[in-house]
Amino acid sequence: MKHVLEQTYYSNTIGSWLIALLIIGAGVIVGKIIYWVIGRFLKSAAKKTKTKLDDILIDMFEEPIIFSVFIFSFWYGIGKLTFPKDTEIFIEHVIFTLIVFDVAWLLVRMFDALVEEYLVPIVSNSESNLDDQLLPIIRKTITVTIWTIALVVGLNNAGYDVGAVIAGLGIGGLALAMAAKDWMANLFGGLTVFLDKPFQVKDRIVIDGFDGVVEEIGIRSTRLRTLAGRRVTIPNQFFTSMSIENISLEPSRKTTLDLGLTYETAHDKLEKAIELVNLVIDKHTNELEEKRSVGFTNFAAYSLTLSIIYYIKPCVDYIAVSSIVNLDILKVFSENDLHFAYPTQTIITKN
Repeated sequence: MKHVLEQTYYSNTIGSWLIALLIIGAGVIVGKIIYWVIGRFLKSAAKKTKTKLDDILIDMFEEPIIFSVFIFSFWYGIGKLTFPKDTEIFIEHVIFTLIVFDVAWLLVRMFDALVEEYLVPIVSNSESNLDDQLLPIIRKTITVTIWTIALVVGLNNAGYDVGAVIAGLGIGGLALAMAAKDWMANLFGGLTVFLDKPFQVKDRIVIDGFDGVVEEIGIRSTRLRTLAGRRVTIPNQFFTSMSIENISLEPSRKTTLDLGLTYETAHDKLEKAIELVNLVIDKHTNELEEKRSVGFTNFAAYSLTLSIIYYIKPCVDYIAVSSIVNLDILKVFSENDLHFAYPTQTIITKN
């Protein structure tokens, strides 16, 4: 057995390989134990405290710390082996890069958790919609910044000349600009939405045939929830070239209704019809504006036309209110012997 362990493969004995694997395996086991301890004891203890900060920190530290235990055991285990100089340098770069990304992962998780726990409730309860627009942009910007710094540090310590890479991008700048043309157009479109404020989060808008409520305004795109419940993602560049109808900003919804009464309707009955319509509108002061226009407007081919214009207040169910008004008009007309016309013809024959 001893003879077998002393056999050499890739400059290391089998015994050395086994020791390295045992150390790495022990690191995985220790990580599992730490994960179990955190879940069983630390989280339970944190829940008993008044503050939620310790719950957040434990939850966010959990996975990155376990990953760091694995990195350390890998580094310590590999350190028991002998490799050529180039291989050792490569392993060092890999380990350092893993550490950098583990730290970035930890920072991003902590930042997201703190924002979700403390900032999101404040923004949701505020009356202004400006913070609803700013928070996702700031959140994504900081996250991208952390990962970008981690990438630069990792590449730099892996032996890559980051400055030369960035300079090399200048040579291919034209091709990059062409490839990023749509991205830049979406970015400027997002800035236009942010500065001009044609709409805000929670506004109902109509654009390119889509009618829905704005859920999120991002750097590249804006997300709507249509009235059918579907989620639509619209690139921001369209907001600079297309008309946007902001339904939420309308002071009231104009409703036009033409009623045709029969030609047998007497003069006083027609005046009564106008009076009844006004009474119906007055009845619904909670849903309708005071302004309205009701009058006898036309001698049509088959009827005497009674035109009605009234305004439904914002944030009211348009279909429900229209239905109630129409039913009330139908009821009072029936009670007062006012008849609606339908297409008729009178044929006169001569002998």
